[in-house]
Amino acid sequence: MAAWTYLQKGDIVDVISPGFASTPEEVAKARNFLLKWGLQPRIPKDLIKKHFLHANTDEKRFQFLQEAVLARDSKFIWCLRGGYGSNRLLPYLDKVKPRQQKLLLGISDITSLHVYFGQKWKWPTMHASLLDRMGSGSVPPKIEKETMDLLFGKTRGVEFKKLRAMNEPARRLKQVTSSVVGGNLVVLQSTLGTPYQLKVENKILFIEDLGERGYRVDRILEQFHQAGLFKKCKGLIIGEFLGGAEPDGKVLWPQVFKSWAERLTIPVFNGMEAGHGVIQRPVPLFTKAVLSGGPRGSLWIEAEGKKA
Repeated sequence: MAAWTYLQKGDIVDVISPGFASTPEEVAKARNFLLKWGLQPRIPKDLIKKHFLHANTDEKRFQFLQEAVLARDSKFIWCLRGGYGSNRLLPYLDKVKPRQQKLLLGISDITSLHVYFGQKWKWPTMHASLLDRMGSGSVPPKIEKETMDLLFGKTRGVEFKKLRAMNEPARRLKQVTSSVVGGNLVVLQSTLGTPYQLKVENKILFIEDLGERGYRVDRILEQFHQAGLFKKCKGLIIGEFLGGAEPDGKVLWPQVFKSWAERLTIPVFNGMEAGHGVIQRPVPLFTKAVLSGGPRGSLWIEAEGKKA
């Protein structure tokens, strides 16, 4: 796995919108955010056009993605927002032959691109806050700084110290060295049975989601189980799950995860501060990671960057 190149002041950052549309105000705030970091945002003039589902047509969204991937003068691709649409671009990407490695940033729907870049091109990526959230100022300063320090090479990794063991294999685990894959649970489900299916062999699987009721979470986990994913991965780490209340106001997905942790023979941890919540800590994907077990587990993930 090759290393990506750290950011430097004055670097160009290609901005894309592979899923839902952003408002002109959100685009402007994203631009100002990158300028605040001392970077040069490159945002196509017609990036956002009226469409009944997405930020633009499949062809235009792919065009902007391809231009960002192939550009020789940039090394970062940052997504404006999530929503839905990235998976529709994957067949187009099969025809692209990248010239140099780029670092992709985003969460949620961008999980489709994380899986593709990591598995097809062997590029590390980063599950990190979208530009619309960064630009709006809703990312806590501490998380913004942690993300910035990773991207500029001031720190060489991120550690999650608040993992909680959910089953006996997690409590007995001493240490496992692997890499982290995953992201949004529903988007990961959409890869199953396709040429872009998530590969978890000897990996640490990380999942998170927003607004999914208990039965929907259970249905996806059951599909993962029947597809054999849990037999192949080294462990399961549950990030933030938010919302998803039942009609009576109860939230059932915590009970769903408790049940699955008891059922699985792999280590299962929760408490990872990554997902759709306020605290969106950056998660390097497809890089070296060390998972330590016990009642209170921890996860160290290397950023695997290099100087220009």
